[in-house]
This record gives sequence, C-alpha cells and structure tokens, in this order.
Amino acid sequence: MSLSFLFTDEIVLEDERVKLRSLQADDDLNLRFFSQYEPELWKYSIQSAAGEANLKQYISNALADRHANHSYSFIVYDKKLHEFAGCTRFYDIQNTHATLQLGYTWYGKKFQGTGLNQHCKYVMLAFVFDTLQFERVEARADILNEQSIAAMKKIGFITEGVLRNNALSANGYRRDSMVLSILKNEWINRVKEKLMCMCKLT
Repeated sequence: MSLSFLFTDEIVLEDERVKLRSLQADDDLNLRFFSQYEPELWKYSIQSAAGEANLKQYISNALADRHANHSYSFIVYDKKLHEFAGCTRFYDIQNTHATLQLGYTWYGKKFQGTGLNQHCKYVMLAFVFDTLQFERVEARADILNEQSIAAMKKIGFITEGVLRNNALSANGYRRDSMVLSILKNEWINRVKEKLMCMCKLT
C-alpha cells in the first residue's frame, strides 16, 4: 500500500555525494551564476531560468506549484565539490494512482557527466518506490534533447512513445515529448541494483 506524498514536509534526500532539499525563495542567490552565465541550460526547457528576472520567476512558480500540491522542487547540492549544482523536481503527483513525474532537472556545466545525476536519480527513485511505495515514475523530454533522453535510458527508464506537439517550449516552439517510465517491479528487479553500482563508480 502506498503512502501519500506530503507537500508540507521539508523533504531532504541525500547520499554520500548529493543532497537535495526543498527549493526556497532565497535560492536565487545560490543559482544566480547559472542563470547569468549558462543560459543555454534551458534550451529544451518548458520554462527558462536564464537571467535574473526569469530565475526569480522560475522559483516563484515552483513554490506556488508546491503550495497548490502540484509539484515539489529541490535544489541540488554537490557534497563532493561543496557547491550548489542545479535543480530538479517531482510533479504531476497523483497520490490516488501512486504515480508521479520526475523532471525539470538541470545542472551547471561543470557538474554534467560527473555522475551527480545518477546519485540524484537514485535518492529520488528510492524515495518514490521504497519510501512512498508508489507504482510508477514517468519522465518526459523534448525529443530533440538527445543528451537527456540518453541519460534516462542509461539509468533504466523505458521508452513508451512520443507525445506529438504537446508542449510550448521556453524558446517559443511547439515540442514533441519523449515519454519514459520506470515501474516499481522494474525498480526492485533491476534498476535499483544497477543504479547503485553506477553510483559506486562515481
């Protein structure tokens, strides 16, 4: 039997490499560098945080969605480098159906390809499947975002198909979205152990 996701909880997810805590209004100070100097991080995103005004609006929207019980955003801290690295979130959280989506994930360039994402995904998926006992985690990406899709497949997400012309990107074009997922039995039988091994190598 699954538990309900409690939006009022101050959730902290961490292992030896990464710490995820709830995004706060003043975290624009911790993320400002990326917003100012790496605007291309949001090339494929539905919402951009490039530039100070967009970053503040990004955080404000994330906090409003949490208050409305729609999503729960985290700031990502790299414990190895002792620096904030980016953001990620749970969204479309459906307690009745024991499902949610994982996404809105971005990291600064220096953190990409370091194994940090694998640790983030491990602590998030472990929380969803082992703690909440949810049945399904879904992820979506712009079909043009080959790097993100490849990273999800490497972790163990299974491709389900493409939603055609389903969302408006921050850059103003209509995007097709690749849909991928992990089910609880897949997490138990193969993904958890595989991801644990991947984390040990980074």
